[in-house]
Amino acid sequence: MRTIGLLGGMSWESSAEYYRLLNEGVRERLGGLHSARVVLASLDFAEVEALQVAGDWEAAGRLLARHASGLEAAGADLVLLCTNTMHKVADEVEAALGIPLLHLADATAAAVRSAGLGRVGLLGTAFTMEQSFYTGRLADHGLEVLVPGAADRELVHRVIYDELCRGVVREESREAYRRVVDDLVQRGAQGVVLGCTEIELLLRPEDVDVPTFPTTRLHVEAALEAAL
Repeated sequence: MRTIGLLGGMSWESSAEYYRLLNEGVRERLGGLHSARVVLASLDFAEVEALQVAGDWEAAGRLLARHASGLEAAGADLVLLCTNTMHKVADEVEAALGIPLLHLADATAAAVRSAGLGRVGLLGTAFTMEQSFYTGRLADHGLEVLVPGAADRELVHRVIYDELCRGVVREESREAYRRVVDDLVQRGAQGVVLGCTEIELLLRPEDVDVPTFPTTRLHVEAALEAAL
């Protein structure tokens, strides 16, 4: 078993899901008392969020790259960046490493293509929905990506930062997300990418009428394949 490095804390709510899912996956595959070999660097999300708001992605890239290097020094054989949004600086993180960085969007796109779909809706932070670092990566895999309108993008973003990242899951927000997904389906989306690692805490597969692609779980599956 190879050692998986988790660059997390953005937010710790979803990083806890990464840790749980990795260990459950190893137990399912190997049985007995087996658990995942993991090293974790958990950042203070308040510091990262301040850099996001300021648009100082260069400083954010340096910060994450430094901690990723620490994971490698601690014995990681591969690294997961446990956040969709901060894949904006994935190139900087990857450049700092001598071990593989498993890109979350690549794992997601592979699952969408495997399902035979070509057009998907995307939910995530405003950064993820509006900037090309993520939608462009999905498009590189031949996918057409639809995002909500401006008001709905603001809603989706607000729920992530004001609720889900703080451990708050509200039924009203679930209903709002379902409405947003319904609108994307009406526009032609064949499935929906839950493109923020916290969204899986809110929106369940049974909540919508099209396939969902939960990026945290898909990232974990890719890591398990690589580590085992």
